Amino acid sequence: MARLSREDRQIALGRLQAGQSQSAIARHFHVSQSTISRLWVRFQATGSVADLPRAGRPRATTAAHDRFIRLRHLRNRFLSASSSVKALLGPHRLSDQTVRNRLHEAGLRARRPHRGAVLTRRYRQNRVQWGNQHLRWTVRNHWRHVWFSDESYFLLQRHDGRRRIYRRVNERYVPNCVDEAPVHGGGGVMVWGAINTAGRSTLVHVQGRITAQRYVEEILRPHALPLLADQDAIFQQDNARPHTARLTTQFLTDHHVQVLPWPSMSPDMNPIEHLWDELDRRVRRREEAPANHRDLLQALQEEWDTIPQQDIRHLIQSMPRRCRAVVAAQGSHTPY
Repeated sequence: MARLSREDRQIALGRLQAGQSQSAIARHFHVSQSTISRLWVRFQATGSVADLPRAGRPRATTAAHDRFIRLRHLRNRFLSASSSVKALLGPHRLSDQTVRNRLHEAGLRARRPHRGAVLTRRYRQNRVQWGNQHLRWTVRNHWRHVWFSDESYFLLQRHDGRRRIYRRVNERYVPNCVDEAPVHGGGGVMVWGAINTAGRSTLVHVQGRITAQRYVEEILRPHALPLLADQDAIFQQDNARPHTARLTTQFLTDHHVQVLPWPSMSPDMNPIEHLWDELDRRVRRREEAPANHRDLLQALQEEWDTIPQQDIRHLIQSMPRRCRAVVAAQGSHTPY
């Protein structure tokens, strides 16, 4: 039957005693007429509208225990249920599941945490300052001129522990039930790319360790400069060492490239990060998985070229929201 609060039961009882019909009271409280009827029968039998005692296992925790469990896990979200069992002293030892049940009642459930960069106080201050400086930037007048760039490393095989198989009991080590994975994912390839509301760069394969000299000669000079020919163009890059080296900054200055200042530890502010995720998903969805590094690079370049430009525009159009989000979060992590 639908539940009525204690206050609603008292109001319903008063209306019954005043002679109002059960159907009218049921319509008022949006419950069935049988609910009001049972409430009247219970009052006549017991003189009360409170719930009757119910059979079942007694509650193992008191209200104080429930509050302790709830506050303990709100103060430290990484605590386990078993740690709270050990922290609770009482005549009866609680089970881990009891603690989980109390947390579920408080709306707290175990979920994977978001993985973010380590944000010190100085990093958060710089992020807030950057967000405030660009709050008034619009897509039409500002962000559409920015070329967002970044490097990303793609593994040949990625195993995050979330793959599932269907097997019977005792079939764990059957050959076709074993997910064989090479050490360190079998290696991978690093690529560089840049995006703008009007287009994208070619996807450049970066072999080996990137240095300032290689960054200038293999990426900036042949691939980035042609994109920045427009006098209104703005170049964005993060604060990796090859990007901020004296050789790199001097090269950009000599070629009159306007560089967008960027806060450290802020991948969530760069829309190209979402494009890397989409690129990885597209490669993983292929019917034939890449068998080696050459196949992986070819698949990445093919999928990079087929991503709709409208998707890239949507990502860059989110920049005003990203600025507002980082300011509202006081420089902490944002949903982006």
